[in-house]
Amino acid sequence: MLAILGGTGLTNLANLTITHRQVIRTPYGEPSGALLFGNIAGHEVMFMARHGYGHTIPPHLVNYRANLWALSSQKATHVISVSAVGSIDSNLAPGTLVIPDQLIDYTSNREHTYFDTPDHRVTHMDFTEPFSHVLRAICTAAAKKSSIDVKLGGVYAVTQGPRLDTAAEVKRYQGDGASMVGMTGMPEAALARELGLEYLTLAVVSNYAAGCAGNLHRIEGQEVYATLERAMYLVRGFLEQVVICFHD
Repeated sequence: MLAILGGTGLTNLANLTITHRQVIRTPYGEPSGALLFGNIAGHEVMFMARHGYGHTIPPHLVNYRANLWALSSQKATHVISVSAVGSIDSNLAPGTLVIPDQLIDYTSNREHTYFDTPDHRVTHMDFTEPFSHVLRAICTAAAKKSSIDVKLGGVYAVTQGPRLDTAAEVKRYQGDGASMVGMTGMPEAALARELGLEYLTLAVVSNYAAGCAGNLHRIEGQEVYATLERAMYLVRGFLEQVVICFHD
């Protein structure tokens, strides 16, 4: 089953016809909220709001292990994670949808693995390519069918949050090869890999990052949320086409 993790700006899916909700208990504590089961374009999907349905959980306090475990326990096999990001690349304007193909993890002190208990042997998981090729092909087909411009490729710098970055930090990420910066890609992607889930990030550019383009001195939060609100209309349409292509 296809699962969708909604990030900032996507605490609900207007085109999801909900059939039931289910509260999941996990060995890793409470997930961000109940799982919503329903239909998009006549196909069953699963949805969870990463930051809670009232958007109350900051990125560094999201229980990523519980969220992914809950999805997997309910037979999710593929996960599309929607995440707001700031653009470091001048070609990625606010409002753009991007599917990155690489990431760099700058986070700290997050519960980042399932393989850290006495009953697990030391496990070194391959993470050369962190995102699913299967879902990338499905999303590429969906973009063509929907005529929605979705950029393919890019390096997602994942930072701790919840504060935004300094201009000097963004310059560092740029020097490291990043093209966008956000706060939720890790450990989510790695945990999905440990569970054997096909996982992909759909990044939504909410603004230029600090020190980039027009944001040389300050990022205006009101403008960020206005951009996200407009972009989520595209996201919902794109995800509907993804669901259709997933079942073709």
